[in-house]
Amino acid sequence: MSKRFYITTPIYYPNGEPHLGHCYTTIAADALARYHRWVGEDTFFLTGTDEHGIKMVKTAADLKIEPSELADRVAAVFQEVWKELDISHDDFIRTTQGRHKTAVQEIVRKLQANGDIYLGSYEGWYDESQEEFVTETEAKNHEFKSAVTGRGLVRYKEPTYFFRLTKYASKILEHIERNPGFIRPESRRNEVTSKLKAGVDDLSISRATLKWGIPMPNDPGHVIYVWIDALSNYITALGYAAGDRSRFERYWPVDVHLIGKEILWFHTVYWPAVLMGIGAELPKSVFAHGWWTSGGRKMSKTLGNFIDMEKIRGIVGKYGLDSLRYYLLRAAPFGSDLDWNDGDFMKAFGELANVLGNCLNRVVKMIGRYRGGVLPAVVGELEEIDRGLLARMAGLEGELGKAYENCELHHCAVLPLELARATNGYIESTAPFGLAKDPAKAGRLDTVLNISAQAVYRALVGFLPILPHKAVEGLRQLGVDVSGKDMAELLGSDVPAGQKLGEGQPLFPRVE
Repeated sequence: MSKRFYITTPIYYPNGEPHLGHCYTTIAADALARYHRWVGEDTFFLTGTDEHGIKMVKTAADLKIEPSELADRVAAVFQEVWKELDISHDDFIRTTQGRHKTAVQEIVRKLQANGDIYLGSYEGWYDESQEEFVTETEAKNHEFKSAVTGRGLVRYKEPTYFFRLTKYASKILEHIERNPGFIRPESRRNEVTSKLKAGVDDLSISRATLKWGIPMPNDPGHVIYVWIDALSNYITALGYAAGDRSRFERYWPVDVHLIGKEILWFHTVYWPAVLMGIGAELPKSVFAHGWWTSGGRKMSKTLGNFIDMEKIRGIVGKYGLDSLRYYLLRAAPFGSDLDWNDGDFMKAFGELANVLGNCLNRVVKMIGRYRGGVLPAVVGELEEIDRGLLARMAGLEGELGKAYENCELHHCAVLPLELARATNGYIESTAPFGLAKDPAKAGRLDTVLNISAQAVYRALVGFLPILPHKAVEGLRQLGVDVSGKDMAELLGSDVPAGQKLGEGQPLFPRVE
């Protein structure tokens, strides 16, 4: 039985078109999913849209349409964008789907049966942009504005059902402290534990003044609040509380919930508490990545530095989808905040062209020129410089495995590029263009050409999750078809001597 891997993105609010933040999270999750598929794991990748809540109602009202029409319209946009970006998700969950609604009501019934839900009333400050109630102290500290968006808080007073979060707080804290990999990176874990130790209140989970949502099963005058509704998608999409639970039993618990840091608390405190309440296993890990700024400032349409789909489509159209993927994942250590800079993007594109593309092109061209496009075999004794590059090639699989396991996507992008860089250095040092002038050194030339080809081959294989199109295109120039092969098979074998290589074409053509 193969190892299983389950990864999720947050489900996104469909009250506007996707932007850089949505694309970054989803591309990162896609790279992780592609890697785990390439190593032969039974992989499931989930994304979707969170379609209930007050923001959807207000946006729909502004557009003079029903919330359901807005949800259908914008969810379709998200799905089309993920097709454009060739996201390899296995399912797209919408919280307005019947499969989700039915399961959420069953989750609430289980919590009620467990004594975890009671009727009370709430009066206090509410952050509509984050769908979150805020304590009086927090409200004052941020001048009664959202700590995330800066928008004004709203005063709410209404009856509400509460979930006994206080019942589970100590258990959650104990779990976090016993499982250091549960919240990543470490700085995020420290944030959560500090806040938990300061104490929590029970959680409001219903709205009596809102009609757009899933009704409480025992009291349809209330709708279930977004954080139980939305968070439950991770198991409702697997068929939890459905007739066929095979997918839930196959993939749960999730290996990685990949999220932005602004929703860390909900995923590491509220969600584990709900899972404890229904007797389900907790996620293996929650990884919270950083935020994007643009040109050193918070992204804003007013400032003109907002990275929307129009800009992203322009970049993809001009430089290719894989160049965007590489830049996003290469930009900073995964988990850190990031800054979009057009100059940095051009440097990343130049790195791909001048290091990886150039390495492949010179290897294919040399074999075409000196050996008629047929890969020669290694001849004679290896030299120290050969053994050095071979050792680096041999270490790539293990280094990549460790980097992907730790969600170190920056390293995942850099490792194969540095192998290509080392290969360029090897070619400069061994000077095959000089060897070709001396017939007595034909055997040495064969060895250099073979080792160079094997090295760029492995760099391209290592890039498959990051550059799924360009890596395949490059491997095709080496006469390699990746169809039906996993990472171990590809990295564990050489391009065979005698293989006919393709025509050398620039992998990243010059852009005027």
